[in-house]
Amino acid sequence: MASLKDVAQLAHVSLMTVSRAINNPELLKPETLKQVRQAIETLNYVPDFSARKIRGKSSKISTVGVLALDTATTPYSVEIILSIEQTARQFGWSSFVVNITSNEDSERAVRQLLSQKPDGIIYTTMGLREVTIPDSLYNSHLVLANCIDEQRCFPAYIPDDYNGQYYAISRLIEKGYRKPLCLYIPEETLAGITRKKAVESAWETAGLSHSALKQYHLKMGDEHYRDVIALIHSHCIDGQPDFDVVVCGNDRIAFLAYQVLLNEGLRIPEDVAVLGYDNMIGVGELFYPPLTTVVLPHYQLGHQAALHVIEQRENNGVQYVPCELLERESL
Repeated sequence: MASLKDVAQLAHVSLMTVSRAINNPELLKPETLKQVRQAIETLNYVPDFSARKIRGKSSKISTVGVLALDTATTPYSVEIILSIEQTARQFGWSSFVVNITSNEDSERAVRQLLSQKPDGIIYTTMGLREVTIPDSLYNSHLVLANCIDEQRCFPAYIPDDYNGQYYAISRLIEKGYRKPLCLYIPEETLAGITRKKAVESAWETAGLSHSALKQYHLKMGDEHYRDVIALIHSHCIDGQPDFDVVVCGNDRIAFLAYQVLLNEGLRIPEDVAVLGYDNMIGVGELFYPPLTTVVLPHYQLGHQAALHVIEQRENNGVQYVPCELLERESL
């Protein structure tokens, strides 16, 4: 296990400087603090907070509690939880997760979390959505990650879906695609609405006719993913597609699109290109050819939310975290 001395040697600073980085970071220059934190992360150093008691300081370790609505129980956004844990540990905080297994389970989960008396709370969800904040949390140091509250009372960090989708469509246009088949996630979702607006805006900005966009929203429910099969087939007359790229609302839709296109004897990307969204962990690179997709910044969402609590940031409303385009061979 790494020691304080190990951190000091790796960061090329004194033991006192490392101690200040952990206990009083505001006393250090930004570049020095960054240097020490990088060493702490590299060595996976865990501060010995028992020493604080000897110096007369509080022995209590600051704690962030995480309410996880589907976040920790699905593979799509678990990086939010991982990021919160790693960020908290980097700053000498501890963290714990309480899962909300259903809407009816919310009250029990909140009671369980509050009983631990955390110094800050992060409410997380799998999939961007609007949530109802229980009254018992209104006086807490609360921040939202990947969700927003109905009244917009609390600080929130969410993906910048608009600019992520806008840039991706702009790249399609730059590459010469002019006949997109757009298969969006349901219009009842916040991201579904935003991404469609971004597609249309990028298209119009390029001076292209709106009539060229073939656009569909899938219905709510996992069972409707298979509707993708019929939608693509309906636009392939005698094996000839009337589109040159499939713009997919997420990578799951892209997974189905690949199968249908290949079954039609179409080559990707020579005959039809495919654009995804999400960059599902461990999935995008398994497409053949590898899928070009927009990356949902799950890790960054958790990181920024954790910093919001740790640094005691002011409530600046909704903060949008960039979604980068990851270009692979499907375009």
